Amino acid sequence: MPNLALELGKQATSLGVNSVYGEQQDVDGIRLVPVALSWSGFGAGEDTDGNGGGGGGGFAVPLGAYVRKGDDLRFEPNLVSLLAIGIPFVWVAGRALSRVIRALKR
Repeated sequence: MPNLALELGKQATSLGVNSVYGEQQDVDGIRLVPVALSWSGFGAGEDTDGNGGGGGGGFAVPLGAYVRKGDDLRFEPNLVSLLAIGIPFVWVAGRALSRVIRALKR
């Protein structure tokens, strides 16, 4: 049985940019390139008898698309996804900032 960690590593090399930027689409003379936030993780292990297992998972959140009309290129966000990601980020950043300020006042 081949080393599971090496096999998962070989398969994970196709992730990266390909999972974040989608294929370019042409719609009525407008070029679209979808953009997503992507996360994935894998793990594997073997015991001393050579029995092993592995698995992985991940998710992707569509953030928006780059839109090109002629010479004009702009990013059009998916507002629902950006709010779903932005609200928890702002909350955590606010909590951290309040604790830093409180620590500096002491």
